[in-house]
Amino acid sequence: MTPMVLAFYAFATTTLVGGLMTVISRNPVHSVLWLILAFLSSAGLFVLLGAEFIAMLLMIVYVGAVAVLFLFVVMMLDIDFSELKAEMAKYMPLALVIGVILLMQLAIAFGAWGFDEGAQGRLAAPVEGGIQNTAGLGLLIYDKYFILFQLAGLILLVAMIGAIVLTLRHRTHIKRQDILAQMYRDPAKAMELKDVKPGQGL
Repeated sequence: MTPMVLAFYAFATTTLVGGLMTVISRNPVHSVLWLILAFLSSAGLFVLLGAEFIAMLLMIVYVGAVAVLFLFVVMMLDIDFSELKAEMAKYMPLALVIGVILLMQLAIAFGAWGFDEGAQGRLAAPVEGGIQNTAGLGLLIYDKYFILFQLAGLILLVAMIGAIVLTLRHRTHIKRQDILAQMYRDPAKAMELKDVKPGQGL
């Protein structure tokens, strides 16, 4: 058994175990940690396929941002998980039906699975012109499809601004800091001296 095959089986096994333990773990913090293990193992599989750029994206975006966000949310929110599990029991039959359908789809996919001759050599070989896959992807995004890439970023920016505008609510009974009012105030009008006589209140 070659080291590549051994590494594939190791990464594949840890990915499956991490995904399974993410679902069946009783502690939500442990579930997030198992999810991080599944992400890291999936990144290792992408490295074996020669897609190191996708592997780094998986580690930076999912492990470095999404999974850490899940971990902070789970640890900071005070959620009664026993009550949630009681509510989830009502949807167990539907979940079982969906699980059986997914297993059937996977069985159909694996039944029709086939390997092309020479696929392993093409995965590790550079693309046209001797350019590696990361450089080729950069040329496609930032050269050939530059306008479409910028338009996609603009659409995401508009969606983010729209979400902020729709959820922003100005409440009238909450005091807010007005910087300009503080800067332009007149010290003569801001304070008032009172001559309080002994024995009397304000």
